[in-house]
Amino acid sequence: MRRIGHFMHAAVTIILLIAIAIPFIPLFFSSFSHGWRWPEVIPHAFSLRAWVYVFSGNSGTWEAVWTSLEIAFIVTLINLLLALPAANVLGRLRFRGKWLIEGLIYAPIIIPAFISVMGMYISFIRLGLTDSVTGVIVAHIIPTLPYMVRALIVSYSTLGFQWEEQGQMLGASGFQRFCYIVMPHLMPGIVAGASLSILVSLSQYLVTFLVGGGQVMTLPLILFPFISGGDPAIGSAYTLIFAGMAAFALFLMDFLLKRYYGKKVTVHL
Repeated sequence: MRRIGHFMHAAVTIILLIAIAIPFIPLFFSSFSHGWRWPEVIPHAFSLRAWVYVFSGNSGTWEAVWTSLEIAFIVTLINLLLALPAANVLGRLRFRGKWLIEGLIYAPIIIPAFISVMGMYISFIRLGLTDSVTGVIVAHIIPTLPYMVRALIVSYSTLGFQWEEQGQMLGASGFQRFCYIVMPHLMPGIVAGASLSILVSLSQYLVTFLVGGGQVMTLPLILFPFISGGDPAIGSAYTLIFAGMAAFALFLMDFLLKRYYGKKVTVHL
């Protein structure tokens, strides 16, 4: 039975890896192609032209990658600071109008993106936040915050007040109770919310284009013109870089999480 279990686990893992890899195979071939037309199964000629352009100094690739990651991580940190008190109240307390507040928080992911973006853009013009990194960061908070709040609400809803009360009886301060009781319990929710926040922020095109005004260049802004008919080979190369950038951000969070729990285990031992 154990061998069958290991075999099933290996088979499912292989199937999942194949399913993940399938979309990237044509992108890989396309990025090295020199003209790939229907009905050719593989390109008739290969070239490094797309990758030479992507890695050239004039393409602005690495500046866009750095700007995308910088904005995504800053947005995620701000989302965490905003979501912690909100999720604490919404996840652990019952009061009138709670459903209305939750509906307002989730509105950015319910309302069609174009409608919310246009309203946001008009407000940002009046506030003078357009054509700046600060404005783009604030704009990215709006569609990403609901994911962080929802993940933390789920974590807070399973955390009873009795644990903090017990810590208070043992002499722990409010800060100590938060660090040693609340935070370890919230960590899975924080990771889930942060992962979604980073991915959603990295993929924002319309918001960044309107609020940034072409002055704040992220990878989606460079990528979109090529995949919409400009140059499929360069677009494929940028798509692979975008996927690698998102994977790097998620692996970094996974590394930090394992390191965090590793330290906790060491302390307990």
